[in-house]
Amino acid sequence: MKTNFEQLAAIGLIGAGIALNAVTIACSSNAAQSAQAGGPPAMPVKVLEAKDVPVSDAAEYVATMKSRDSAVIMPQVEGQITQIFVHSGDKVSEGAALMEIDPLRQQATVKSQESAETALEANVIWTKQQYERNKELFAAGVVSKQDLDQAKAAMDSAQTQKDAAGAQVSEQQVQLHYYKVIAPRAGIVGDIPVRVGDRVTTSTQLTTVDQPGSLEAYVYVPIEHSSQLRMDLPVQIIDSQGKVLANSRITFISPQVDNTTQTVLVKARIANGNDALRQSQFVRARVVFGTHQNPEVPILAVSRLAGQYFAFVAEPQNGGSFVARQRPLKIGLTVGNDYEVQDGIKPGDKIIVSGTQFLMDGAPVIPQS
Repeated sequence: MKTNFEQLAAIGLIGAGIALNAVTIACSSNAAQSAQAGGPPAMPVKVLEAKDVPVSDAAEYVATMKSRDSAVIMPQVEGQITQIFVHSGDKVSEGAALMEIDPLRQQATVKSQESAETALEANVIWTKQQYERNKELFAAGVVSKQDLDQAKAAMDSAQTQKDAAGAQVSEQQVQLHYYKVIAPRAGIVGDIPVRVGDRVTTSTQLTTVDQPGSLEAYVYVPIEHSSQLRMDLPVQIIDSQGKVLANSRITFISPQVDNTTQTVLVKARIANGNDALRQSQFVRARVVFGTHQNPEVPILAVSRLAGQYFAFVAEPQNGGSFVARQRPLKIGLTVGNDYEVQDGIKPGDKIIVSGTQFLMDGAPVIPQS
């Protein structure tokens, strides 16, 4: 007959055997499940559902900013510059003197014309006196009608010559005023490329006078896009980072093509209240021809290999699981931090936006919004 101690030992051995069998069964079950899965565990990834968004049909071109209130100052006479009264950047009022061209020769011409006019005026007085004397003699019967007519003709001729000389004096005086170059409007003096002592002609640019504020963008659109142009299309002035500096619309389309560049000139008025743009500045202008609907994907979710763009999409499988599928993409415009996708993604697709560098095509994933 077994003792109590032996009975307890037997019971303990039986319990240990049962526990060992349970552990063995559990391990066999986990191994079977891993074998059934046939791969690594699913990786949690963040996803973004693709949606159709309006995308602008736009193109960027080179443009030049020009002031709508800028006056190019050119002399109306030839000569040598003797004085420059202003500096670049000075603010001037309308009629302010900017420069002076040597007026000595013109002053001499005016003085000579005035002297000639004075002599002719004296001749007018003399011929008038002769006419009055002959008129009295004719009334007394001393001179003939012919003598009286000749005196009248001489007086009229002297008056005509005097009037002509007066007109010449006026013309030369007006010409003398052109030797002092004045500002045609109030504004800011631009660059002054000439110096005292330079000889200038009527085709020499002396400076500019600009009124700050309103500008006009001169956009040069290639002829192959000219058929898409129409009045009132949106125009955006952008900087080198793509930031929009100003918005406007087309106000002018040239009916002619530039023979040298084969471009069509388009103009758009720009309100420049914050002085972010400058006269004669080269900028980039984006002309928006219309809009269309396409999905967009974040730039960080897109990879590029051998010139081809790819993105991973979480595709649903039977049983509610998901796997990562690498999709080739046809990329369109860059909109902010996103790419427009013209082909490869459709609305509703779950685009994987995290951990893409660790993914392989067909890898199991757990999508997280």
